[in-house]
Amino acid sequence: MQAPGVVVLRNEMIHETRIIPVSSSGVDRPHPSATIRSWMGDSRGHWEGNTLVVETTNFNDQTQLNNATVSGEARVIERFTRTDANTLEYRVTIEDPKTWTKPWTIQFPLKRDAEYRLYEYACHEGNYYMYNALTGARAEERRSQ
Repeated sequence: MQAPGVVVLRNEMIHETRIIPVSSSGVDRPHPSATIRSWMGDSRGHWEGNTLVVETTNFNDQTQLNNATVSGEARVIERFTRTDANTLEYRVTIEDPKTWTKPWTIQFPLKRDAEYRLYEYACHEGNYYMYNALTGARAEERRSQ
């Protein structure tokens, strides 16, 4: 969702919503003090032509990106570019000198699916996660005894 001065990204999992202030230059809305840390970090956006560029910093030392815990020094740069009416190119560069030896980048297209439905994460038909997670945990406990 987009409104004047902000872009809102809603993730399907665990009710995560990022409210990203967007400026024309990227410098008139600086990040807060480095002493302020959060799980999702602090995101700031700006436009470079038709690309939305989002820089996220101020992660806490327990934040996980793709199952890797990053340090408070992590910096993530995301680029969202509409390449046609049904495709959004997503490109992200992750740098964290305490976790990786050098920055790394991934890129892939996000295709529009007119049939896709966003379901509430906590419960929906066919959600067997809790049963499977507990079954696995109990089996792990039996092995370690």
